[in-house]
Amino acid sequence: MEGAPGTLYEGEKFQLLFKFSSRYPFDSPQVMFTGDNIPVHPHVYSNGHICLSILTEDWSPALSVQSVCLSIISMLSSCKEKRRPPDNSFYVRTCNKNPKKTKWWYHGKYFTRIGNFEGFFLNRRQFECGNEQ
Repeated sequence: MEGAPGTLYEGEKFQLLFKFSSRYPFDSPQVMFTGDNIPVHPHVYSNGHICLSILTEDWSPALSVQSVCLSIISMLSSCKEKRRPPDNSFYVRTCNKNPKKTKWWYHGKYFTRIGNFEGFFLNRRQFECGNEQ
């Protein structure tokens, strides 16, 4: 995937990893950035996990790999400032390797993350997920 022209990510190249379960397309794929160039973005953790509702609760079997990629390009393109999520360090240290195991609650420009690590309730916080509009 390449950053769109005229955006903060213009000319940058990114690699996405898609993993599909046997329940696809009824279950969303596991999608994350991988490789040496993980975008610095308010919705992207430094381990490649992506905070995007269509990857979890807003998934629809009608969505395709192409529509997921388009949504991610759109998310990156709307960014006004390159920065990591406020809880990046804690999340990366404590999260499950599978981003689908993170429970996200999306509401407006905010999201709430409840981290679940080895079955233990770890954290509940509310962070500004970057109001890029």
